[in-house]
Amino acid sequence: MLKKFSALFLAIFIGAVSVYAQDTQVRNLTGGQKYKIKGTVVAKDDMSFIIRDYTGVDTRVMIEPSTSIKTKGGFFGGGDRIASTQIVRGLAMEVEGRGDTQGALTASKIRFDKDDFRVAQSIETRVAPAENRLSQTEENQQRLSGQIDELLAISNAARGGAKAAQETADAAIAGVNATNQRISALDDYVVQSAETVNFRVNSAVLSPEAKMKLDQVAQAAMQLKGYTIEITGFASAEGSAQRNKVLSENRARAVINYLVETHNIPLRRIGTSFGFGALQAVADNSTREGREQNRRVEVKLMVSRGLNQNVEVRPNPVIDDQQ
Repeated sequence: MLKKFSALFLAIFIGAVSVYAQDTQVRNLTGGQKYKIKGTVVAKDDMSFIIRDYTGVDTRVMIEPSTSIKTKGGFFGGGDRIASTQIVRGLAMEVEGRGDTQGALTASKIRFDKDDFRVAQSIETRVAPAENRLSQTEENQQRLSGQIDELLAISNAARGGAKAAQETADAAIAGVNATNQRISALDDYVVQSAETVNFRVNSAVLSPEAKMKLDQVAQAAMQLKGYTIEITGFASAEGSAQRNKVLSENRARAVINYLVETHNIPLRRIGTSFGFGALQAVADNSTREGREQNRRVEVKLMVSRGLNQNVEVRPNPVIDDQQ
């Protein structure tokens, strides 16, 4: 019974959390109506994936043999063709198509940036180490399950020592329960620390002060197991919305480049990177001081509860708006 539970638990952890949980929130599209959606892939199977737009709404996208999947073209146009199997979680893209009879979006055209594609593929590689850790934990759990069966048999056969054998079996069960809790916490990331770096007007260049803060983030990350770094860029309300969107993305990318090139942070450790433009302001854009605070990148150092049980974490750190 315990072994069946373990197998079921692992199956749910690896698969259902990433796909089934999304199905319960996927919106229902109107059949035949045209749609154009921008967002990020949050789940993927053989011939479909879930895309989450920038308002947090999920949509299932169906891939047909005729679907055009390409990277965006450069100055001279003409992007590279990409196989549907190369679409991975974390890839930011733009999808065009029509709603089908099942409420999903049948894609006619899918486009994304080459840089976003390379980063998303690198991030996807962090899944393999987590799955390996799960396999090792399952083997340990099966071994402990066998020990429990043996202890229970001894308890039933040894009349005089039944109580002692039962206590030993209870201790072994407690060990299995602790192992199950660690499995469930492997992909439960919480914020260990947060930092904010600011930029000049219309600039994505890191200042010496910003680099010092990023040095501290990198040094702290090297002391942890199972960490990931979430990076989000922002801009003040000066200029057009499109300009601010690009500027916030360039600022986030400048932080990623510095962490990777200066401190050799693996790309698989860069968990999420996004540019919000002038959205989510932390200060009043009508004042100079407020605009200075809004020209920023927020860097969050996240740790896995399953691999850092002894690390003191802060679930809701307060980012200093005056930095």
